[in-house]
Amino acid sequence: MTMRIGYWDAFSGISGDMTIAALVDAGAPFDELRAGLDSLGTGATFRAEKTRRKGITATWFHVDFEDQHKHRHLPHIVDMIERSQLPPRAKQNAARVFQKLGEAEAHVHGVPIEKVHFHEVGAVDSICDIAGACLGMELLGIEEIHCSPINTGSGTVNTEHGVLPVPAPATARLLTDVPVYAAGPAMELTTPTGAALAVTLASQFGAMPPMRIGAIGYGAGTRDVPVQANVLRFTIGTRTNASEATTVSVLEANIDDCSPQVLGFAMERLLDAGALDVTLTPLLMKKSRPGSLLRVIATPESQEQLAALIFLETPTLGLRIHRAERRVQSREIVEVETAHGKVRVKVSGEGSFAPEYDDCRKLALATGVPLRQILSEASLAYFRLSK
Repeated sequence: MTMRIGYWDAFSGISGDMTIAALVDAGAPFDELRAGLDSLGTGATFRAEKTRRKGITATWFHVDFEDQHKHRHLPHIVDMIERSQLPPRAKQNAARVFQKLGEAEAHVHGVPIEKVHFHEVGAVDSICDIAGACLGMELLGIEEIHCSPINTGSGTVNTEHGVLPVPAPATARLLTDVPVYAAGPAMELTTPTGAALAVTLASQFGAMPPMRIGAIGYGAGTRDVPVQANVLRFTIGTRTNASEATTVSVLEANIDDCSPQVLGFAMERLLDAGALDVTLTPLLMKKSRPGSLLRVIATPESQEQLAALIFLETPTLGLRIHRAERRVQSREIVEVETAHGKVRVKVSGEGSFAPEYDDCRKLALATGVPLRQILSEASLAYFRLSK
């Protein structure tokens, strides 16, 4: 059965109401969604209306309730979710989101998670947004979520704790190790609720995964900003075997006055630390000095760690860092048996294959058989196996 996946495009940030609105816009049945939210017993009512943001038709979702000025603790919220009529997985996911949110708030305020007052986050609208988003995923049959790098916004935001920088402390804590950036208006684009939904439910952050698109929904933010469409786009599709597009960070440095041994060691350290690829290219630098271009391809999450390692292991005083899109074919590993031992063979989605060098090298050293012979025998073994 083909997996049904969803992709959040948070180019204008993400919040709880934008998330549930995008799900409704993508086809989640509003009557079933409302029935599930009614079972929470909050006494709130719900509206989903069509609106426009910079010429894009989107759905705006709103929770109407009487402000009770209540501060809720995590166990109270989890109990509300458990007593509701939400499907089991929606209950589980909603509780996970609030747990993640509670951990962030506890860290920011320096108190045990049991003592966290959820204030704005624990308000009725946020409880309904989180529970509704998890229910919407179930109603649409979404099995896996991916998310783009997240636009946090910039400037400051007014909270119960006073004026705070954007992203707010809890949001910043939640987005640790997630690719983020700030663009557009000086305002809060990503809320703690939206950040908690993204980091809890998304399995991967980056470019859109390979999929056959089935539906697209747009969830409207509360404000219509002048420079961009303030919407969260949600794309639903089925997974395909197309080449995968991923976002990577490319780190570059021009290096001279450095011995080859030091550069070789730096390459080893970078690969061991998780770099996707490391290359050295000869350069002729200013004043006709010979040098090397060090280029490192990394996941956005490991960018800063690898940058620090480059400064540690090389004499460079500066780096260039930019984002790039990397296309990766679907692939699998097949193990074959040769006369000298087992060898793994990497096979692409288009059918091309190559024996794993490390396996062949290990067998060559252990048996004394030439490496090229091991490579040939492994290729022949796979060719026979695939017939």
